[in-house]
Amino acid sequence: MYTWHWDELPQYAPLIAAATVRTLQISVVSILFGSVLGVVAGLMRVQPLKPFRFLAAAYVELLRNIPLMLVLYLIYFGAGAFLPVSPFWASALGLSIFEGAYVAEIVRAGIESIDRGQMEAARSLGMSYFQSMLHIVAPQAARRSLPPLTGQFVSLVKDSSLASLVSYEELMLVGRQINSRIFSPFEVFLTIGAIYFAICLFLSLLSRWQEARLARP
Repeated sequence: MYTWHWDELPQYAPLIAAATVRTLQISVVSILFGSVLGVVAGLMRVQPLKPFRFLAAAYVELLRNIPLMLVLYLIYFGAGAFLPVSPFWASALGLSIFEGAYVAEIVRAGIESIDRGQMEAARSLGMSYFQSMLHIVAPQAARRSLPPLTGQFVSLVKDSSLASLVSYEELMLVGRQINSRIFSPFEVFLTIGAIYFAICLFLSLLSRWQEARLARP
């Protein structure tokens, strides 16, 4: 029968707290960079110039069809052989590039869900393509894209656990280190899981609040 050892965990609370902060840091940085990259790629996928559409499509299809683990390895061990890169920035860059491809598809789908007649009406009133997109299409697309974007950001937080593969000391790596000392996997990983759950639940609640705010007339 398994013997619980919850009393051994408190001594590792500072390590777990520090790892939680590092997980939050890499998640926030990756969400910001991934969002910028995804919005740019998403806009490129719907604009009229074919070369830009091709480049954006190539980026999206490439990143959506390879594992995140491979992206992290290529950046940390591959690019790191020519230009030294820290575990934090290798992980943040890998997560941003990988998640940006999914954000791009969400942005593209959000834009294409808006009736084309609205763009045509804006252009007929003398607006440029950029003005029509910025003032007419983008605000409506942002509202429709918010729920799937939140789901993608929650996925990014969970994917940040793979940063341990390049020696970044986030929650999962620290959890494994603690477990190797006290050999209490259920206590350690239930605690780690509860922290991930709390972070992701906060993101979901924040998204619902923002959706309700945007829905107000």
